[in-house]
Amino acid sequence: MEKKTIDHLLRSTWQAIARMYNEEASKYDSTMATGFALLSIDPKKGTPSTALGPKMGMEATSLSRTLKSLEEKKLIERKPNPIDGRSVLIYLTDRGKVNRDASRVAVLKFNQAIKDEIGEESLENFHNTIEKINHLIKNKKIFSF
Repeated sequence: MEKKTIDHLLRSTWQAIARMYNEEASKYDSTMATGFALLSIDPKKGTPSTALGPKMGMEATSLSRTLKSLEEKKLIERKPNPIDGRSVLIYLTDRGKVNRDASRVAVLKFNQAIKDEIGEESLENFHNTIEKINHLIKNKKIFSF
């Protein structure tokens, strides 16, 4: 069998994970992006809208569309920040909290299935490898020759 490049393995695995989560989310008339957004919002204190983009790795335009969709589905509500009136806090509605909990269960179930299949040591090696790859990229050590 032909060896695949690292980026191919990462990309194809992520696409498979995304399909899996979207398939599961569709049972609840939702998407992976919706679940990820709900998981990024603090269920008790809310989250500043300006903090969500970096937290989720999303551009402002995509984030705006996602938040609008969440608001239309009545999963979130926006309220002025009482400390800084110029910013907005995003809060989960009761329905949003239920959907967030379902997303959390799905993520935990996936993580546990992987851990059960490959074992603690392999998972630790995977984490170390991914951290090293991210470090190389962040510190521009890939194309700086």
